[in-house]
Amino acid sequence: MKKPVHTPREVAEIVAIQALSFVASEPERLGLFLAETGVGPETLRSAASDPNFLLSVLDFVLRDDDTVKAFASASELHPTNIAAARQVLGDALGDRPWERDVP
Repeated sequence: MKKPVHTPREVAEIVAIQALSFVASEPERLGLFLAETGVGPETLRSAASDPNFLLSVLDFVLRDDDTVKAFASASELHPTNIAAARQVLGDALGDRPWERDVP
């Protein structure tokens, strides 16, 4: 039986779910994340199905070098793969850098 082929967006969402699990594995890190996002522990599971929420998880992990290195090590991913997952998910959601219209 062949393994299922995942689209880049599906892979990015899988990385984001892994990042959420990593964040949740340490109470202090989870508390900081919940405080910043305004999500409560009781709604964390349902929020995880929202691609915008998953994007915020990757943003949280990527904003601090130590956190991204720790997650990369724990998930056996290279930090550039984590950044690429964030880019793919952001592009899928229309989160592109601001561009000035050229006349």
